[in-house]
Amino acid sequence: MKQYEKFEGKIGRTFAESTPWWPTPVHPGPDAPNVVVILIDDLGFSHFNCFGSDLDTPNIDRLAAGGLRYSNFHVTPLCSPTRAALLTGRNHHSVGMRGISNWNSGFPHMRGVVSNHAATMGEVFKEAGYTTFAIGKWHLTQMENASSAGPFDHWPLSRGFDRYYGFLDGETDQFAPDLVYDNHRVDPSKTAEEGYHLSEDLVDHAIGFIHDTKSIRPDRPFFTYFAFGAMHAPHQAPRAYLDKHKGRYDEGWDVAREKWFAKQKTLGLVTADTQLAPRNFGVEAWDDLPEDQRKLACRLQEAFAAFLEHTDAQIGRLVDELEALGELDNTIIMLMSDNGASQEGGPFGILHEMKFFNFVLESPDEAVEHLDEIGGPHSHSNYPWGWAQAGNTPFKWYKQNTHEGGVHVPLIVHWPKGISDQGGIRRQWAYVTDISATVYDVAGVSVPDTVKGFEQMPMAGVSLKSTFAADRDGTLPRTQYFEMGGHRAIYRDGWKAVTRHTPTVAFDNDKWELYHVEEDLSEFNDLASAEPERLAEMVALWWAEAEEYGVLPLDDRGLELFGARFRDNSPHPLSRHYTYLPPVSAIPAQVAAGVGGRSWDLDASITRVAGQNGVMCAFGTENAGLGFFLKNDHLYFDYNVFGEHHMIVSDRVVPEGKSSVGVRFRRLDEGGSASIVINGEDAGSMEFPFVMRIISSIGMSVGEDKGSPVSLEYHGPFPFEGTLHQLDIQLVSPRDAAAAEADAREGMARQ
Repeated sequence: MKQYEKFEGKIGRTFAESTPWWPTPVHPGPDAPNVVVILIDDLGFSHFNCFGSDLDTPNIDRLAAGGLRYSNFHVTPLCSPTRAALLTGRNHHSVGMRGISNWNSGFPHMRGVVSNHAATMGEVFKEAGYTTFAIGKWHLTQMENASSAGPFDHWPLSRGFDRYYGFLDGETDQFAPDLVYDNHRVDPSKTAEEGYHLSEDLVDHAIGFIHDTKSIRPDRPFFTYFAFGAMHAPHQAPRAYLDKHKGRYDEGWDVAREKWFAKQKTLGLVTADTQLAPRNFGVEAWDDLPEDQRKLACRLQEAFAAFLEHTDAQIGRLVDELEALGELDNTIIMLMSDNGASQEGGPFGILHEMKFFNFVLESPDEAVEHLDEIGGPHSHSNYPWGWAQAGNTPFKWYKQNTHEGGVHVPLIVHWPKGISDQGGIRRQWAYVTDISATVYDVAGVSVPDTVKGFEQMPMAGVSLKSTFAADRDGTLPRTQYFEMGGHRAIYRDGWKAVTRHTPTVAFDNDKWELYHVEEDLSEFNDLASAEPERLAEMVALWWAEAEEYGVLPLDDRGLELFGARFRDNSPHPLSRHYTYLPPVSAIPAQVAAGVGGRSWDLDASITRVAGQNGVMCAFGTENAGLGFFLKNDHLYFDYNVFGEHHMIVSDRVVPEGKSSVGVRFRRLDEGGSASIVINGEDAGSMEFPFVMRIISSIGMSVGEDKGSPVSLEYHGPFPFEGTLHQLDIQLVSPRDAAAAEADAREGMARQ
C-alpha cells in the first residue's frame, strides 16, 4: 500500500525479511529548561513589596532576590491584548485583539481570537517536544463560542496546550467561579463556606499537572502558562487574610504614594531625580475626604492587599513544589502583570463592580453599611482611583490608558541555572512581545515558518536573554506603538509621545504630550511646547507604525461593542428566541439570552407534584442577577440589583402535573416592571427603579443555580426537583448594536 507516514525501515513478505523503524520523538534536548510564565491581573508597578509597596509579598520577593527585576517593562493597557502579545510575540492588533475577546468588531484587528497566523507559546513549545499546560484566565476566544457547544478551535487545548484548568472570560467570582477543565465545564470542588478559593484551586491543578508529567515522562520539560484571576475584581480573599489588614491603610493614599515612591528610590527602581506624578484628575487629597469615603476606601484597599498576599502565598506553594521536585534550578519563571492598576472602581471605590459597568456611582454613605462584607463572597469590590494610582506609583493614569500608569508594570525573571546576578535590576526598555522571544531563545526553540498549515507572521519582540548576564547590556534601540480605545502613544529610543483620548473628541483634536522618559520616567515634564518638531515626528511615526501593524481603523467604542454579538452570524438567533433543553451546562453570559437592559418573556414547561421545588433559571451571582424558582409550591422571581432584592411571590400555588410558568419583564426607561404567570394567568407583579444593562460576568444556569446563589431564598444550587421539559426566552424588543451604543454613550456622559 502507499505509505502516508514516514517509514525508513524495510517491509518484506515476512517479519524475517523486514526491518522495523521507529521515528525519533521531537525533543528540545536534555538541558532544555522548564518554562513557567505567571501573569497577574490588574497589578500596578509598585504593588509588589520588592517594587516599592508595603504590601506583603514574601514569596514574590524571594523570586526577585534570586533573580532579576526589570524596572522598565511595558505591556498593553488591557488584559486580552496583553495576553495575545505575550503568548505570540506579535503586536495585539496584528493578531486580532485590539480590545477584550468579548468583542468582534468586524475588522481584522478585533476578531476576539488570536490569529492562527500567530502561533502561541503553547503551539511552539508543543511542536518542540514540551508538555504544555495553561492554568487560570484565558480570555482569548470569542465569548460567544465559550459555551459547552463550542466551537472549541480557540480554546486552550486547540491553541497548543495539552491540559487546561481555569476560566474563559475576563473575570470570575473567586469563591464560586465558572470553571473549565480541558474542554468541559466543571463545578468547584467545594463552597466558600467549606474553604474554597479559586487561586488555591488553580495552584492545586498546576501542581497536579506537573506531577503527572514528571512521574510518567520525567524526560520531557514543561511549559506552564499560569494566569491568575487575581488581582482583577472582585477582590476576594479568605477571612484570615482580610482580618490581618484591618486598619493598615488608614493613613491614606497620599502618604502611601510618598512612602512607596521613596522606597522605589532606595531600591534603585527609579532614579534619584524621578518626580512623583501629580494626583490624577478625580483623585482628591486624602485629608479632604469625608469620613465615610475614607472608611470605604481603606476597607477596599485592605481587601486588595489581602487578595495579593493570598495570591503570593499560592505562588509560594507552586515554587516550593518545583523546588521539592528538583526542578526549580532549571525552570525559568517569568512573573509579570498584564496592565496597570484598574480605574474601574471609580472615584469612591465600589462594593459591586457591576455598578461601574452600569454607569452607577455607588455612594460611600451607602456602601459603608456593608464594610464587613468587602473582600468576602458577598461583595464584588474594586478600590477607588486614589488607591489605583498609588499602585501605579510613580506614574499617572491607569489600566486602559497609554500613559505609563496603564502600561508600565513589574517583571521578575528567576532562573538559578542561567542567572548569576541574583537580586539585580535591569533598566532596559522592554515590551511584552519580548517574553516569548526570550523563552524561545533560552530554550533553543525556533519559531516555525508554518504552524498547522498557517504561514506565520514575523515576530515583533526581541530576546532579553543578553540582559541575564551580570555585565548588563545598555539600552536597546526600540520603537513601539501603543493604542487602546483611541488612547495612543509611541516610544522611540527614550522618547515618548502620548495622548489620552475622550470618546466624544475627534481623533485629530486629541492633545499630544511629549516626554523624555529615559530621564523623566513618570512623564512629569511635558515637552510638547518646547519641542514641537520632535513631537510632530513622533506623531507621524505613530501613524506609520499603525499602518505597519494593523492598528487602523481607530475605534473608540468600548462597552457598546458587547452589543455587536447580536450580528446575523452569531449564536444568537435572528428571532431572538432562545430554547433550552435540560440538562444544559452553564451558559456563559455572552452566549446566553441577552436579557440585560431590555424587555423579555420567559416560559418554562414543567411537570411536578406537590412539594417539588427548585430553580428553573438563574443568571449571575449573589451580588447581581436574577432567579426564577419554585419554593413552598409558590413561584418566585428575584431581581437582584447589586444585592437589593426585588421579589415577586405568586399569589397561588403552582398546580400539580404539567403546567407552564413564566416571567414577563419590561424595561421602562431607567426602571421596569415584571409579572409572573402560571398557565397564562398573571400571578403577581412589581415595579422597580433600575434595569441592569450588564448583569454579571457569570452567565446562566438552567434547572439549578450553579454559581453563588442569586437569591437569599435558597442555599446552594437548589436544583429543580420536578421535570423541566423546556425553557424559552423571547426578547420582546431586540436591541441592536446602535441601541447598545446609545446606552453606553449616555452612561459615559453621566460619569
